[in-house]
Amino acid sequence: MTHSDLKWRDAIITVLQDADGAMHYTEIAEEIAKRKLRKNLGATPAATVASMVSTSNKSGEDSPFLKTEPGRVMFNPQWVGALTADTPDIAPAPEPEDIPVVKAVGMYWNITRVDWKTNPRLWGQQQQGSKLVDFGGQCGIYILYDRDRVIYVGRAIDQPLGQRLSQHMKDRLNGRWDRFSWFGLRRVTEDGELGPSEFTASREQIISLMEAILIEALEPPLNRKRGDDFSEREFLQVEDPTLKHKSQKAVLERLMAQLSS
Repeated sequence: MTHSDLKWRDAIITVLQDADGAMHYTEIAEEIAKRKLRKNLGATPAATVASMVSTSNKSGEDSPFLKTEPGRVMFNPQWVGALTADTPDIAPAPEPEDIPVVKAVGMYWNITRVDWKTNPRLWGQQQQGSKLVDFGGQCGIYILYDRDRVIYVGRAIDQPLGQRLSQHMKDRLNGRWDRFSWFGLRRVTEDGELGPSEFTASREQIISLMEAILIEALEPPLNRKRGDDFSEREFLQVEDPTLKHKSQKAVLERLMAQLSS
């Protein structure tokens, strides 16, 4: 086993052993990618790190990880284990009580990076090097912004997120918004596909979700922490590749027109 293709658990241990203190799941995943400790990051590297840590911690003192606060973990100096190729390399299924209501999040995506059609593709990835995911079929809650101001909150349930947003490019909201955020109920698989819509939540989870979305949307200055810490479920927007193709095609057409004139 080469150092460039470690098991997930071993890659996490390697990063934390070299760290000065606790790290967030997202930071660990980014460091694994930066140091090229794995060849395949999948579509949800931060979520995989979180799942691996959570499962390992259920072994108690045998775990190489110590959670310092929600979302942050450090290396356990008392751990006497070793890196091993026998460790399962797939993230175990989370326990029902560990499954969040919101499975994926996109914050402040720009409308100019989407090829708007009836069923637009909403491309995102969790970090550089991870698989691209099309969130056009996502369902959940979305927020429309005019610069920094929230102008509309809607839901994509009967129709997927891509269709709902596409409709707002043609209805009374057309021209009045330039960015959007979304909070999805469909999880993202390691292969970059959207799973089925799942919604089972306790009263505490519902209240926590409402608080989190309000904090994310309104950004009240006295709320120092982000709502519910969506970091490990956040996906960054990626420009639709067809836009680049259209731009190149338009440039060529202009050049051809100039040459023929």
